[in-house]
Amino acid sequence: MAVLHTLLYPLLSLLALVLVCQVSQVTPAEVPKIQLRLAGEKRKHYEGRVEVFYNGEWGTVCDDDFSIYAAHVVCRELGFLEAVSWAPSAKYGRGEGHIWLDNVHCTGRERSLAECPSNGFGVSDCRHTEDVGVVCSSKRIPGFKFISTVSNHVESLNVQVEDVRVRAIFSQRKRVPITEGFVEVKEGGKWRQICDEEWTGMNTRVVCGMYGFPGEKGYNTKPYKLLAQRRKISYFGYSVNCTGNEDHLTGCKMGRPVPRKGNVTCPSGMPAVVSCVPGRAFAPSHASGYSKAYRAEQPLVRLRGGANIGEGRVEVLKNGQWGTVCDDNWNLVAASVVCRELGYGSAKDAITGGRLGQGMGQVHMNEVQCSGFEKSLTDCRFNQESVGCSHEEDAGVKCNVPAMGFQNQLRLAGGRNPFEGRVEVLTHKNGSMVWGTVCSENWGIMEAMVVCRQLGLGFASNAFQETWYWAGDASADAVVMSGVRCSGTEMSLAQCLHHGKRLRCAKGGGRFAAGVSCSETAPDLVLNAAVVEQTTYLEDRPMYALQCAHEESCLSSTANAADHGSYRRLLRFSSQIHNNGQADFRPKNGHHAWIWHECHRHYHSMEVFTHYDLMSLNGTKVAEGHKASFCLEDTACDEGIEKRYVCANFGEQGITVGCWDTYRHDIDCQWIDITDVKPGDYIFQVVINPNYEVAESDYTNNIMKCQCRYDGHRIWTYNCHIGGSLSTDMDDSFPGLMNNQLSHR
Repeated sequence: MAVLHTLLYPLLSLLALVLVCQVSQVTPAEVPKIQLRLAGEKRKHYEGRVEVFYNGEWGTVCDDDFSIYAAHVVCRELGFLEAVSWAPSAKYGRGEGHIWLDNVHCTGRERSLAECPSNGFGVSDCRHTEDVGVVCSSKRIPGFKFISTVSNHVESLNVQVEDVRVRAIFSQRKRVPITEGFVEVKEGGKWRQICDEEWTGMNTRVVCGMYGFPGEKGYNTKPYKLLAQRRKISYFGYSVNCTGNEDHLTGCKMGRPVPRKGNVTCPSGMPAVVSCVPGRAFAPSHASGYSKAYRAEQPLVRLRGGANIGEGRVEVLKNGQWGTVCDDNWNLVAASVVCRELGYGSAKDAITGGRLGQGMGQVHMNEVQCSGFEKSLTDCRFNQESVGCSHEEDAGVKCNVPAMGFQNQLRLAGGRNPFEGRVEVLTHKNGSMVWGTVCSENWGIMEAMVVCRQLGLGFASNAFQETWYWAGDASADAVVMSGVRCSGTEMSLAQCLHHGKRLRCAKGGGRFAAGVSCSETAPDLVLNAAVVEQTTYLEDRPMYALQCAHEESCLSSTANAADHGSYRRLLRFSSQIHNNGQADFRPKNGHHAWIWHECHRHYHSMEVFTHYDLMSLNGTKVAEGHKASFCLEDTACDEGIEKRYVCANFGEQGITVGCWDTYRHDIDCQWIDITDVKPGDYIFQVVINPNYEVAESDYTNNIMKCQCRYDGHRIWTYNCHIGGSLSTDMDDSFPGLMNNQLSHR
C-alpha cells in the first residue's frame, strides 16, 4: 500500500494541477469583447489614460498590480509595437464612470487586456485617483488592422492606421514642399484613400498641421475628379471626424463606415484632397527656389534656444519686454497655437521644465488655456498672476515643419559617428548631380551651426578648417562651394552668402575641406545686466599699481607713454555670467594650450572671453575695448547644483549649467580705461564670447548695453539690458546695437 500510495500521490497532484489550470484558463469564447482607447490631459496620440469600453459604457483601469507587461498588452491591442512605460495615480487626469478592471495580472503575451486575470469586470475597491495610464511606442504594428468589436460606437475610437501621407498629382510632385494632394492612409500594408462624403475642413486642418503647414485653402477639383474616375480606388473603411486640435490624424475619431451601393464604395463622393498654405519661410520663391529665413518685423511670440527648425523656448512680448511662459497647464493645444502663429504646422511636443534652456527677465504668462483656434498665443486666456513660477518652469515647443528635402542636399563623411565629419554638398555639375566639399577659408561656428541644423543634428560643437583625419569619398574631394558666410539663422547652407559658380579657394579641398561636429545640446551664456548696473563706479588708480594689468593690455594705448606716478581713470563694475543652456560651457582649448600669466600667477583658458567698450551714441568706440582673458569657474550655483569647475591648482575650467562665474569689480582688468574720455552721454557695452570660439544655443543674448552719463567726475549707468530682451522699437533707442560684431561679422 505504501508503494501504491507513493505512486498515486504524484499522479493525483498532477491531475489536480491540470484541473486547476483548466478552471483558471479562459477560452477565447469566454473572453469578454472590449475596446480600448487612450484619453486624458497633456498627452500625445500614443499615450494617455487607459479606458475600456465594456457593457455599453466607457470606464478606467486601476493601477493596483498593473505592470509593464499589462502596458505591452494595452499598446499592442491599440496597434502600437510596444509600451515604453506606464503611469499610476491618474497622471493623465481622473476618468469617469466605472473602474472596470482592478488587480490586472498580465504575462505580456495576451492578445487582449480582457484575457489577463483580474478581479473581474466592475469588481474594484479603487478610486479614479488611481487610474492607470500608458506611454506606447510611436511606431505602429506593420499591417495592423483595426477590428471594431463594439457596434455603433466606432465614432468614439481613434483612427487606427499604420501611416498617413499626402500624394501629389503628377504636375505637383516637383514642388517643394508638397502642399496639395490626395490624403491616403496605410492599412494592412496597403495605401487607401478616404471617402470625402463626410470630410471636413477640420480634417484638412489636422492633416496640414501634421505636415508642417499653418493653414489650408481651396483647390481646383477638376484634375482630381478626372484622376479618380480613371483609377481604381481602394477606400479606407471609415470616415474621419477631427476637432481640428489633434496633432495627428491618428488622434481623430473614426466616424461611420463608408457606405456601399452595390459594388461601389463612396458612391456620391471621391477621394479626399487637402490643399495647405505653407508658412512664409517655406513658401516657394520663383527667384531662388526658397525664401530666405523669415524674420517678422515685430512678432509677439518667438522661439529661443532650440536645436532644430521649429523648436525652442516660448517667449512673448509684453510692454516692450520679452519674457517666458510658465509650463503650468501647458499642453499640445497651446503649443500648436504658437507653432501656427510662427508659420509652422501643429505642435508635435509641448516641452515643460525649462528643458530647452532657461530664459531671463519676467515670466509673462501662466496657466495658459487656448481653444486651439486663436491667431496668437497672446489671445489665449491665462492667469495674470504668475506667482510661484521660476525659469525652471519655462515652456517650450517642437513644431511640425514641412519636408523641404534639406537633409538630402548635405552629408557628413568620414566621421567616427553620425554627428561629425567632412561637410559634403550635392550640386549640379555638367548636367548631373555630384558630391563635393566646402572651402574652409573663414569657415566658423556660424556656418557649422547651419550645417548641423540642416541635417537635424542639433547645434554645432566645433567647426574645423582641416579634415585630413576624416577620409571622405575621394571622388568628392573637389571644392563645389566657397566663400560661405552665414548669419546663423539660415535653414540650409545654400541660403548663406557664397561665391556661387565662381569658386575661389586657395587652400583647395581634400584635407583642407570644411568639417563640423554636432551636439544635441549647447551652453548659453547670459550676463546679469542688473549686477552691472548696480556696481559701476569710477576709480583713479596710479600706474605703479597697474603693472600686471598693463602687461596684459588692459589699459588704453595712451598708458604706454604714461609716467609711472600718473593716474588712470577706470570705469569699474562686476560681471556675473550665467550658463542658462543645456550643456556646460567649456573653453575651446585643452590644458596643453592654456597660457600662463606670471604676473597674475594663473592660467588663461580663453584669451578673448569678453569685450568691454564705451561708445558714442552713434556707435563709435571712444574707449578701447578690453579683451578680457579670464579663467572660467563656478563661483556659485542654483540650489541643488554642485560646482564642477575651479581655476585653482590647474583645475578643469568651465561654467556648469545652472551656475555662474562672477568677476568682482575689484579684480584686475575688470574695467574700461576712460582716462581720455570727455564728458558726455555714452553707451556702455559688454560682449561675451565675441569671436564665437565656443558654440552656444543663442548668441543674441551675449551682448549687454547700458546708457551712461559722464560729467568728468561721476558716472551714471542706467537702462542696462541684454540683447534681444526688448522689442525692436526699444532697441532702436540704442543706435549702436545693430552694428556690433554679433550682428555683422
